[in-house]
Amino acid sequence: MDLAPGATHEITWTVTDNLTADAMGHRGVRVFATPWLIGMLEDACGDLIHPHLPPGATTVGTMIEVRHLAATPVGMSVRARATLLETDGRRYLFSVDAWDARDKVAEGRHERFVVANLEKFLERALKKGQA
Repeated sequence: MDLAPGATHEITWTVTDNLTADAMGHRGVRVFATPWLIGMLEDACGDLIHPHLPPGATTVGTMIEVRHLAATPVGMSVRARATLLETDGRRYLFSVDAWDARDKVAEGRHERFVVANLEKFLERALKKGQA
């Protein structure tokens, strides 16, 4: 792949009711939920790698270290950025951060591994579930 350390990618989401802690069962807490924030950071990393993968390949997250620093209310946008720090064969390590219109809302690191054949990967996982 032709990705080098320093490559970046950003995505933006708007916080909606279904992305809140309230929607996840924490009644009354109408702010961007941490699990959704983590998913957004993972998406930014995956989106950076995906155009460089061969057909049939994908990536999977294997580690995430994130600090959720500030709450973002419904209606506000969040911008997540992934920066490739290093790569070692199939392993990619990213620095991740996110901002809303007022605050830095997250910072951390995320690791992804390339799965060369998604079909075989899923086949193995399904067999595991049948054991």
